[in-house]
Amino acid sequence: MTQGKTIAAAVVGATGYAGAELVRILWDHPQVELKAVTSRQYAGQAIADVFPAFQGVVPLVCEEFNAQSLGERVDVVFLALPHKLPMAIAPQLEGTNTRIVDLSADFRFNNQAAYESVYQPHTSPELMKKSVYGLCELYREEIAQASIIGNPGCYPTCSLPPLAPFIQQGLISTKGIVIDAKSGASGAGRGLSLTTQYCEMTEGFSAYKAAAHRHCPEMEEILSREAGRDVKITFVPHLVPMSRGMLATSYSMLEKDLDTPAALEILRDFYKDAEFVKVCADNALPRTSHVRGTNYLHMAARVDEHANRLILVSVIDNLVKGAAGQAVQNMNIMFGLAEGAGLKAVPYPV
Repeated sequence: MTQGKTIAAAVVGATGYAGAELVRILWDHPQVELKAVTSRQYAGQAIADVFPAFQGVVPLVCEEFNAQSLGERVDVVFLALPHKLPMAIAPQLEGTNTRIVDLSADFRFNNQAAYESVYQPHTSPELMKKSVYGLCELYREEIAQASIIGNPGCYPTCSLPPLAPFIQQGLISTKGIVIDAKSGASGAGRGLSLTTQYCEMTEGFSAYKAAAHRHCPEMEEILSREAGRDVKITFVPHLVPMSRGMLATSYSMLEKDLDTPAALEILRDFYKDAEFVKVCADNALPRTSHVRGTNYLHMAARVDEHANRLILVSVIDNLVKGAAGQAVQNMNIMFGLAEGAGLKAVPYPV
């Protein structure tokens, strides 16, 4: 563990929701000095003018992105940008000594064809091959050696960890897995959208991109890696009328005899050393309100013995564990800091 070292950091795209969360977390990190925030739209403006919550706290002014300037000033760059932009920016930073944590999908895949099937042609395939998938609880050792991290999507971050131990141990079938997930409106980003306007969203609850969401092939790639064979899933996301929070429920057929106490014990044993993963008490199920504003992931398991089916429920804050918090957790691992540094906010009790 690196003791006493200060990491110089920059957030590129600091005025989106995930970028602003990065600023909030990094500014209070005990071993980070946030040197720069960039924004094409707000260059020259104080970030506190864009997000008044930062007034009197964060004095930084947004600047234009300049790879050479950042490379000379910082140890790590967080790319909080829409898909396609990071694949153009990351190669400019590669020649510097900075490490990169990308919050878009551009470096989440090692399979170029899988990425291009749901996004666009990739212009930096060699860098893509070097990237490490930043799901901290599964790939901690690889992350520690990485120079570029593909920070996972919010839905995969919520959905994959509960499934991982069961699929690794061959306890569930690799066929017929269904993931039913719900997200608050911030998951759609800060850009204007008719579906996330107040009158369209409030007092309603809707599915979207059923069996067509871009996070599906991302989850299939990781589940296939953990299973050692091809895995296909059905994934249906939903929009719920809240600003932040995510809940995922997965259904899979059991391959071996298992009851609820045994399933819970498997989760507890697998994540016994993961400080941000909490398995709920035997009689409890996760609630999004219990992780709001934190980097925690709460999960639970139930076995439907009548249907021979394993049901897993998990919750995260989509902007923290699902984006900025996990990005900082990845940085901590990369630089040998305490994994929870800067991320130990106590959850709101109500």
